[in-house]
Amino acid sequence: MKKYLLGYDIGSSSVKASLVSIESGKSVASAFYPDSEAPMKALNPGWAEQEPEDWWKYLKSATAKVMEVSGAKDSDIEAIGISYQMHGLVCVDKNGKVLRPAIIWCDSRAVPYGEKAFREIGKGQCLTNLLNSPGNFTAAKLAWVKENEPHIYEKIDKVMLPGDYIAMRLTGTTCTTVSGLSEGIVWNFKENEVADFLLDYFGFSKSVIPEIRPTFSEQGRLSIAAAKEIGIEAGTPVTYRAGDQPNNALSLNVFNPGEIAATAGTSGVVYGVNGKVNFDPQSRVNTFAHVNHSTKNNRLGVLLCINGTGILNAWTRRNIMLEGLSYSDMNEIASSVPVGSDGVAVLPFGNGAERMLGNRNVDCSIHGFNFNIHNRNHMARAVQEGVVFSFKYGMDIMAEIGMEISKIHAGNANMFLNPVFREALSAITGATIELYDTDGAVGAAKGAGMGAGVYRNNTEAFSTLEKIMVIEPDSKLVPKYEEAYAKWRRILEMYLTEF
Repeated sequence: MKKYLLGYDIGSSSVKASLVSIESGKSVASAFYPDSEAPMKALNPGWAEQEPEDWWKYLKSATAKVMEVSGAKDSDIEAIGISYQMHGLVCVDKNGKVLRPAIIWCDSRAVPYGEKAFREIGKGQCLTNLLNSPGNFTAAKLAWVKENEPHIYEKIDKVMLPGDYIAMRLTGTTCTTVSGLSEGIVWNFKENEVADFLLDYFGFSKSVIPEIRPTFSEQGRLSIAAAKEIGIEAGTPVTYRAGDQPNNALSLNVFNPGEIAATAGTSGVVYGVNGKVNFDPQSRVNTFAHVNHSTKNNRLGVLLCINGTGILNAWTRRNIMLEGLSYSDMNEIASSVPVGSDGVAVLPFGNGAERMLGNRNVDCSIHGFNFNIHNRNHMARAVQEGVVFSFKYGMDIMAEIGMEISKIHAGNANMFLNPVFREALSAITGATIELYDTDGAVGAAKGAGMGAGVYRNNTEAFSTLEKIMVIEPDSKLVPKYEEAYAKWRRILEMYLTEF
């Protein structure tokens, strides 16, 4: 019997590989490469490109490390799964050769193309069928290539997401998924097919869309050439792929309506599963096909992204706190201040325009600070509460489109390590927070196990998922947080009328 499942997480900073034991369900080895952040090219303001060949090099290095650490043999791998940075564009010719650097998720050059399409196709048709504005997603990025690099565009045989490209390098098979097409905003949810009207608008041939295969299925087998490069037995199947946010939800065992996966690193993400085909009329949150979505069983991932979260916490530590103060110290002094920070409120939006605020940039601001009353401790708490309240504001938008938020799953990392942050988020949302020990590469390995039939379902796949902590809403604190949030929201709404 094969012993392991191999998962990859293709990020913009690094590529991580994890090897999961089929017998124990636990990760036995993990590695990432490069050690320092991967380079990103920005030839013009707002651009962000990476070389797909670099992702492949990083994957080979990470694979070699996990095989070495685990002592696994090349024939011990049952299946391979892939998680990847979402919304990127990789263009290849008929021989599978990359034609230009990948335009990745944080590149904003395509914004005008998506906005123009939204206006000219019509808001109603886009939202009813695509559930989103074309925005700055993959299709809009391809429109930029078509207009600005026609000599490249005319050579394109297939367009791919980063995960599609890695799967092709592993197997030689070119294919994609419904979940992937939805994140590129080329999937018609109303008709359950590729969005021909969008392709027609941009003048794209339907032939550029790869063959569609289920998220959990055999999507190719490791080729002889790739097997020699990464040291895994040829013929090993690739049986799962998903974008990083749907995959993060999977890694936290988030599959059902009302369940939420959240992260709070530099930026904050709330990704919830909705059982109804619905959309935000103001396009403040995005809706994609979740990993277990089907025509018979609607499972849509509603994605809220907040730019100004952990980056504010980090800025505060560097610029306001005493030198040498750790995040643990900062969390401790924040807990010394009562709920509501004695009247201090912080809007955390200082990292660019926020989609949930209608793409307005209201910047970060501090309110109610009295030099005779308040000090660094109040700032430490007000920053934590400001981030929590931005999550609450966004989650209220999600609730407007049918999301019933009862439970939040999160990794035990970043701001979720902070007791004040956890307590406040649980109290103001009324949700139970469950913290787990997992990551995207481990999730991709478990997804591969589901696709290969090693696991019958997600319950079996994640039966060994280690729950570290459960935080229930504290009924005594709920009214205090509600009062503080009401003040914070009034301040935000005042700002929104000015922008």
